[in-house]
Amino acid sequence: MTSLPIIDPNTPAPSVAETSGSGEARGKYSFISLGCPKNLVDSERMLGLLDKDGYQLTQETEGSDFVVINTCGFIERARDESFAAIHEMLELKRQGKIKGVIVSGCLAERQKEALLETCPEIDQVVGVFGREEITKVADRLLGKLEEQRTVFKPAPVRALNDRERLRITPRHFSYLKISEGCDRLCTFCAIPKMRGKHATKPMEEVIAEAHELSADGVRELIIVAQDTTYYGMDLYGETRLAELLTQLNQVDGIDWIRLMYFYPMYITKPLLQTIADSEKIVPYVDIPLQHINDTMLRRMARRVTKSQTEDMVGQMRDIIPDLNIRTTFITGFPGETDEQFLELADFIEAQRFERVGVFTYSKEEDTPAVKLSDHIPEELMEQRREHLMAIQQEVVFDHNEAKVGQTLDVIIDQPVPGEKTAWIGRTKADAPDVDCVTYVTGKGLKPGDIVPTEIVMYKDYDLVGVAKDAAK
Repeated sequence: MTSLPIIDPNTPAPSVAETSGSGEARGKYSFISLGCPKNLVDSERMLGLLDKDGYQLTQETEGSDFVVINTCGFIERARDESFAAIHEMLELKRQGKIKGVIVSGCLAERQKEALLETCPEIDQVVGVFGREEITKVADRLLGKLEEQRTVFKPAPVRALNDRERLRITPRHFSYLKISEGCDRLCTFCAIPKMRGKHATKPMEEVIAEAHELSADGVRELIIVAQDTTYYGMDLYGETRLAELLTQLNQVDGIDWIRLMYFYPMYITKPLLQTIADSEKIVPYVDIPLQHINDTMLRRMARRVTKSQTEDMVGQMRDIIPDLNIRTTFITGFPGETDEQFLELADFIEAQRFERVGVFTYSKEEDTPAVKLSDHIPEELMEQRREHLMAIQQEVVFDHNEAKVGQTLDVIIDQPVPGEKTAWIGRTKADAPDVDCVTYVTGKGLKPGDIVPTEIVMYKDYDLVGVAKDAAK
């Protein structure tokens, strides 16, 4: 759980006191953002709206007029984290240390009014698409108007505007959401029920937002959506991600563009060639595969086969030089046999993916997978997860060993605490928060610098290097 804002002291970001402009603030609030980068963009939009309306964001939770908790409701583990944050803030409210609690986001959207039955001390509940009314919600709370305690809006047919955010990532990178919702009906996933159907953000709006972010100091754009490769289908009648990437490649000030959440369908040769030809798109693709056994893929309703997946991965590596693939898999999906699991293990070992995450299946009540037979015991799911992670650990260590002696570009994220010449950064192979880091020694560096770094060693999953030249 992270209490916000996260303000980088090494960049010219505004101080908390400066974010509300001149004059006395309408009220002080703190913010907790949980879940995925898409949820983070929603958090930043709400922060921007509150800031524009004169509310003052503070890092000190105690003493706040209210706290906004933007929750995740994707799987049980995420819900547990969200409820822990809610109960912690409600306890502060009971103690008189804060005045009110607003709960927003996916957990709010998924449970709706039932959340107030579970936690009646919550003051206001705001669904995913009610985020645009966050200032009205805050006004009601501080005005002690209790006749309306919930805001739920239908999923929009067009993606919401994400501009004029108050960003809480370090100034040099930002997430850029290009669409909302998902048309996939994977049997394990409740996202369409929380986020609605796929809604493409018009291309001109995405480009305008990219220019706005660049002007605000962003050097790395991280493209996110529930289903990135489906971009444009609902709005233009065809997928147009390649065209969008071509235009994003021309935005001045942006040095790196990173691609996340590629669904296996709609990955075409022209799209891969666009990535390969781009000066700014880093050779990194996040593509959740979930399984490789054909029976499991059918039960998951993934709409791809093992053969298609193997051909696609091979084509990606053939077209995009030095490609780094990040993927995720699920162990213990209902009916997964030992043989099917070993097929997945063999696939991971053979493909030697640069980055892999493994999750145990989460039984979600409002998904079709709940009705499937042969659910797997939790202990066996965890054993299978640990087996896959042990395989991947050896693969990552081999990849890291091969990088020793190479010179790689590293984007500097932050200083090592207490050190003047040691920094934490990332290579092109690493997205923030989910991947590995590179420790860099060098003088005169600052967050946002992209520096050639000689890799001198590795420590488990992370690299260690020395900056070769002055900061770019």
